[in-house]
Amino acid sequence: LYMQVTIGITNVARELTFETNDSQERVLSTIKAAQGSPAVVLDDDKGRKVYVPTSAIAYVVLGESEPRRVGFAL
Repeated sequence: LYMQVTIGITNVARELTFETNDSQERVLSTIKAAQGSPAVVLDDDKGRKVYVPTSAIAYVVLGESEPRRVGFAL
């Protein structure tokens, strides 16, 4: 399963979007726990770390967990 995470950054026109294998609850609890700290660190689906300063987060959109898509089906 994977989930798309979109983070809006203040004073930046583009959103930060990545996919993660974590659940909505885990991502949300990680972001909530990071409030008051300098940054939140999340893992993407390729094992990379996504580092976002908490003071720069404008909004977070969490997608639904979906099975990994394969092929060209619409």
